[in-house]
Amino acid sequence: ASPSQHHTEAHRAAGELHHHQQPPRASTPLAPMGVAGGDGSTKPPAAAMDVESSTAVVAQPTSVLRSVLLSYAYVAVWISLSFTVIVYNKYILDPKMYDWPFPISLTMIHMAFCASLAAALVRVFRFVDLPVDPPMTPSLYVATVVPIGALYALSLWFSNSAYIYLSVSFIQMLKALMPVAVYSLAIAFRTETFRRASMLNMLGISAGVAVAAFGEARFDVFGVTLQLAAVAAEATRLVLIQILLTSRGIKLNPITSLYYIAPCCLLFLTVPWTFVELPRLQAASAAGIVRPDVVVFGTNSLCAFALNLAVFLLVGKTSALTMNVAGVVKDWLLIAFSWSVIQDTVTPVNLAGYAIAFLGVAYYNHAKLQALKAKEAERKEDAEAGARLLTPEKDANARKN
Repeated sequence: ASPSQHHTEAHRAAGELHHHQQPPRASTPLAPMGVAGGDGSTKPPAAAMDVESSTAVVAQPTSVLRSVLLSYAYVAVWISLSFTVIVYNKYILDPKMYDWPFPISLTMIHMAFCASLAAALVRVFRFVDLPVDPPMTPSLYVATVVPIGALYALSLWFSNSAYIYLSVSFIQMLKALMPVAVYSLAIAFRTETFRRASMLNMLGISAGVAVAAFGEARFDVFGVTLQLAAVAAEATRLVLIQILLTSRGIKLNPITSLYYIAPCCLLFLTVPWTFVELPRLQAASAAGIVRPDVVVFGTNSLCAFALNLAVFLLVGKTSALTMNVAGVVKDWLLIAFSWSVIQDTVTPVNLAGYAIAFLGVAYYNHAKLQALKAKEAERKEDAEAGARLLTPEKDANARKN
């Protein structure tokens, strides 16, 4: 789909972005005037303590409700924008609709728009700061961003090209293979350990997608090859992000990600565009067939940029797991829309196969949730154990003083 849509699939598949919460810092708030204790400390009066306690009790449910409502709002915005970008791209590329059979050109328009807007936000308006720890030096850029940008260009090229040959619903079913590709490559690159249960889960997802492909009414070998190549390129990009960026402590927000990666991706896309689409575009322009609409491509690019921001907003304010769950809902909505509005054929075998894959992805998400809970519980236990070890030392120091 679009650059932002691939970020979406990326985070859903690999869970590469996690919702990091800083532990509460130990602070010493100014206490109200009270009674001095025997150790010289000042204690707040009981009335003040009661007022603070009651305020906290009232504020806590309000804060929780507000957090839940905001989470639902983030999910709704992301689903709406993701849905819009996918359908919009299909409308532009499909020969039966807008009929713009130039996927590389469309992707380059997205990249140029996102790169220009990100550069304006960073350099002109100073909306965000560039990373300084570590700083993005030219050598670091070549070693980390350039390989990711090259794979991103391949992924976008292949994925957008698939919309010409396949239905929206079938593409969503094929995208269910993303966790399988990411897990397999992570084992190959030794960033993930092999687990028999996880591999069986991946085989179940693969079997479901195979059944869905068997029941596809508009099965096109070239289109399926393009989509599978897009999945492979995107999965490799995700693993390299973990190896090249995350392991080095490089953290990029949505705007700085586009600022660094979009120009690199645009440069790589010019190579296939020069040989594959430029001659066809020149011939079509000379014949008066191609008349790009500024409004159509401008609004499409704006939606793509907005979706990219929504992706990182959703992951940053909730979690990557929330996006995984929301992504499943979005996929089913797209399949229903593809069948009812676009009039794509969705067979019972299609649905049965995707249902099997859906169960596999649901188990994958459940396993990740349990792993996150276990890691969080282990972190809390370590913190409590450290606090217990420090307490006797503090008491001893207090007695000495």
